[in-house]
Amino acid sequence: MALCRVLRQARQRAGLRQTQLAACLGTPQSFISKYEAGQRRLDLIELAAICAALDISLATLVEAFETARRGAPDDAA
Repeated sequence: MALCRVLRQARQRAGLRQTQLAACLGTPQSFISKYEAGQRRLDLIELAAICAALDISLATLVEAFETARRGAPDDAA
């Protein structure tokens, strides 16, 4: 899924492991694993917190998502 891929890539670009991002967010590592695998949906508040922890803007994340989605029309968000 495009959003899962974009979130995983953003985390990796930030140089963080799932456990490190989870610690920044005050969540268990499984929270990160599940949304990166498409097993958990995120609300806007959670997405904004993830962006803040990764030091990227929500707008940048949405742009990357739109680019990924257009590049892979079979992907579901």
